[in-house]
Amino acid sequence: MASQLSSLCLPNSPSLPFNFSLCRARPSLAPPAATPSLSSSSPSPSFQIVGGRNSGWRGTGVAQFGGDEEEADWLDLDADLCHWTKGLRTVQWYPGHIAKTEKELKEQLKLMDVVVEVRDARIPLSTTHPLMDSWLGTRKRILVLNREDMISKADRNAWATYFTKQGIKVIFANGQLGMGTMKLGRLAKTLAADVNVKRRAKGLLPRAVRAGIVGYPNVGKSSLINRLLKRRMCPAAPRPGVTRELKWVHFGKDLELLDSPGIIPMRISDQVAAIKLAICDDIGEKSYNVADVAAILVQMLTRLPAVGVGVLQNRYKIDVDGHCGDM
Repeated sequence: MASQLSSLCLPNSPSLPFNFSLCRARPSLAPPAATPSLSSSSPSPSFQIVGGRNSGWRGTGVAQFGGDEEEADWLDLDADLCHWTKGLRTVQWYPGHIAKTEKELKEQLKLMDVVVEVRDARIPLSTTHPLMDSWLGTRKRILVLNREDMISKADRNAWATYFTKQGIKVIFANGQLGMGTMKLGRLAKTLAADVNVKRRAKGLLPRAVRAGIVGYPNVGKSSLINRLLKRRMCPAAPRPGVTRELKWVHFGKDLELLDSPGIIPMRISDQVAAIKLAICDDIGEKSYNVADVAAILVQMLTRLPAVGVGVLQNRYKIDVDGHCGDM
């Protein structure tokens, strides 16, 4: 189902057409607005979904809406998401190893010639750490949007234009198949070529270019490195939190790569982004109620007639129109 829903969680995207037409094109390029802090009380798994344009959604919390209020926000998916998340427990996920990793990573950044930030191509604005820019400073940077097979060509072009206008070099990749990995290696060496020029000018011997691979959990950092090296050097699995330690690996004599655990903010203030992370499996499952996220996903599909709940019915052979049972 991933390919059919690839653009489902795109944040406020560049105002260009998208093949799946899942989100209304809007001129705003900013990430979704932050949602106020919510109660973290443990919910019951019972919920109800009512399909259709004028339907409301009652989750495990107290969020209920419909009629005129919903009609006003019919075309604004992010506004709908804000409504749906207000009554749910706050999604927060911060495993104990992340604080230690963040401290160590800041120290290792001083040794890096170029930094490669990996994001999920489906939700690139929701998979970047809010402090990333301040950590990197003026250091040379490459942005990799991984899982390019899960977005349309139009999405790809729109995001490429968006980031290029910001002066960010972007590469689209598929870490599972190795697409984009060789281009990444060449670009990293090119950007850091002046390192050895300066060393030779000082009478020093050249050394390998050092590139750090950073990003959110489960965006494919380790898989990209393994594909680039053409062997499994870093642990990788389709779930967040697998990599727990920093690890330097060598790519020939000219390039050294630092694999790092996913870094996520201690507190996720933007709960709309948190739901997108949950839907795309970029955050630990224990941090949210699966039934609530599934309910929101189905309700999102009812807002997107170009896709609709038919994709779920076709894939899982279940009828989700009108209600959804307990999970």
